[in-house]
Amino acid sequence: MKKTILLVAIAIIGFGASSNAQEYWNFGVKGGANLTNMTSDGFENNKSRTGFHLGVLAEIPVSDKFSVQPEVLYSTQGTEDEGSNFKDEYRLDYIQVPVIAKIYLVDGLALEAGPSFNFLVNEEYNFESNFVDLTDKSEYASTFEFGGALGLSYKFNNGFFLSGRYTQGFTDAFDSDSFDDDAIKNNGFQLGVGVQF
Repeated sequence: MKKTILLVAIAIIGFGASSNAQEYWNFGVKGGANLTNMTSDGFENNKSRTGFHLGVLAEIPVSDKFSVQPEVLYSTQGTEDEGSNFKDEYRLDYIQVPVIAKIYLVDGLALEAGPSFNFLVNEEYNFESNFVDLTDKSEYASTFEFGGALGLSYKFNNGFFLSGRYTQGFTDAFDSDSFDDDAIKNNGFQLGVGVQF
């Protein structure tokens, strides 16, 4: 099922290469900073982790005020904690496939919202203290996460755009057999820039 969703998303973007679609579709690239965290009842002192996202998109106009925008992004997420003599960081990297509905409120300014299908590609735990430095390729996280995104974007006449989104994981970030019943979910902000061609 997960592979099917990914293949469908790639096919949607790839379909725009046809001569008819290319006249109407706007392709682009985007990237920017992530400020992410992981929340649960068991996480009390963790802090946001700074990461990045980078990828491609295709905006498909449906009407003058409404577009659909599938994207494929590489996104680094996770959380961290820091004390007087230690710092630990938990990193989760995903291939995100958001399918965003864009409603243009005024010329250039759009409200964005939609689901996101996230595929885990890397998981790493780092611990640093005065006595030891440890890096571990852990395998606790779920390989797939279903989430959503909500935000705003502004596109200039030359195709350059700015975007800001809040992202939220709806499913547990960890496999249920690795942790107890306390659900741990990803969330955070993506602030990006990009250009459409």
